[in-house]
Amino acid sequence: MNTLTTRSLEMDLHRLQLRYANARLMEPRTVVQLAASIERCGQIIPCIAVAEPNDEQWVLIDGYRRIAALKQLGRDTVQIERWACDLADALITFLSRAHGRTFKAIEEALLMRELVQGLGISQHELARRCGRDVSWVCRRLQLISALSDAMLDAVRAGQLSTWAATRVLLPLARANAEHAEKLLAAHSGTPLTTREWRHWFEHYQRATRETRERLVTHPRLFLDASREAEAQRATDRLRAGCEGEWLADIRRLEGLIAHLKKRLPALTVETLGDDLTNAFARLAATLETFHHDITLFCAHDPRRAPHRCTHA
Repeated sequence: MNTLTTRSLEMDLHRLQLRYANARLMEPRTVVQLAASIERCGQIIPCIAVAEPNDEQWVLIDGYRRIAALKQLGRDTVQIERWACDLADALITFLSRAHGRTFKAIEEALLMRELVQGLGISQHELARRCGRDVSWVCRRLQLISALSDAMLDAVRAGQLSTWAATRVLLPLARANAEHAEKLLAAHSGTPLTTREWRHWFEHYQRATRETRERLVTHPRLFLDASREAEAQRATDRLRAGCEGEWLADIRRLEGLIAHLKKRLPALTVETLGDDLTNAFARLAATLETFHHDITLFCAHDPRRAPHRCTHA
């Protein structure tokens, strides 16, 4: 669409069809803020709509949060910017422009699914008209291909962040759909923060099958136990002082060296390579220097060194 004819007017809310509400994220907190702004200053930015052929009902393209805010305030009318084009052109134009806020990736994917499945636009045509690559359109659609309707509903309602949906539930649903559904059900009762989601998923990836079953059923229990364990470790470190930290680090080094020694017989001259040979040389030099420093420290009391004490 090269040119776009628009016209602004005020119309009754009941004449609007919210056909693409499921393709937009509501974010209740944002709706409350919008309602307060509209009550204070009025509706500053008009919504965008396209008229149906009979011109009685109009399909809302953009402004779903503003409509929710107006309904929350009990308003009957809304300021509309009418686009004189068909639905497909309107949605594609809206996708390819920036209107007030940046789209979240999952919103783009939902709108593209409406265009591909609902309006019969091919992915190649959609990419061409949006000024994107076909691979980009395909990746966007793949974002929601493994997410169930319940997961998408949770994202739309603001109960589940887009970060958690795309970084945790999406890869989990592709690997184990049953675990993803159990986790979503457990999350609905005790919402998690982004940091908690990240910590949980990192532990899940390393856990055994038996442990994973408990993790998806009781994520909050794991996080509480993990927090308690970290607090206890911090207390132990404080109690042990600097000497305790040294002992803990030395034990970790001993463990790493023992692990490397077990794997040493698997190396051969052919597989050694320059990178590993150079790494061995650097490690040997580092250990030799460290051994020299420790020897000097143990042989001389640093509290009696001339630069440490005026009465050496």
